[in-house]
Amino acid sequence: MADLITIENMGNLLMLCFLQAVLGFDNLLYISIESQRAPVAHQKSVRFWGIIIAVVLRVVLLFAMVRLIDAMAEPFYIFNWTGVLEGGVNFATCVFIFGGVFIMYTAVKEISHMLTLEHLGADMGDKSGKSATQVVILIVMMNLIFSFDSVLSALAITKVFPILATAILLSGLAMLLLADGVTAFLEKNRMYEVLGLFILLIVGVVLLGEAGQAAAHAMHDDSLALKLFGYEVVPMSKSTFYFSVVVLFAVEILQSGYSRKLSHERSAHN
Repeated sequence: MADLITIENMGNLLMLCFLQAVLGFDNLLYISIESQRAPVAHQKSVRFWGIIIAVVLRVVLLFAMVRLIDAMAEPFYIFNWTGVLEGGVNFATCVFIFGGVFIMYTAVKEISHMLTLEHLGADMGDKSGKSATQVVILIVMMNLIFSFDSVLSALAITKVFPILATAILLSGLAMLLLADGVTAFLEKNRMYEVLGLFILLIVGVVLLGEAGQAAAHAMHDDSLALKLFGYEVVPMSKSTFYFSVVVLFAVEILQSGYSRKLSHERSAHN
């Protein structure tokens, strides 16, 4: 135990906690939005158990990846359709593609569902008819997909399992503390739920971009990067993603303020 408490390990732990916080924003947003699809009486417990189970499975995933990282990194198929689809596909590629498509599908479905509502209040009870168990399963599944990116990034910093596991547990505790607050904010400010769904749509695109580079990064071979119609599938940088999120929030805040100002002026004239 004393061997773990070193300056290097403590520095790595701080860096990992920061990394988990940065990469965990989209995860927390998904949990807050998806939990609202459960019956109102079960939403709090859905968030609690969804996060608890997901964190435990994330530690299990980390334990497995520490030992199987080389086997999982090896491409199991290499596309060679010149000018159409080229590059290697490994386990990480499949995870990112599945996660990206599923998140984009979820975001588009929920946005279209909100647009078809005749009365907003009619959607406040049981939004999509999902049971609490279904929502917990979805939260756990998507948490694992989100965690795949953060686990791979964490392994690039250190392979000391207790340090990695501690960072994951601390990030899970942070999500438990913040999830109810984020959900309450979205419930009081429904306009930001739409904004959150558009952010999830961008997250899906980010994951698809990560899929293009998964095999290349794992094998340190740029020739394995996926190319679609001759163009390399390049992931969006985290700085670009968060800049986009800030811009979306800024536009929403300005638009809301302008709408209130117009409404106030119209009321004054009437």
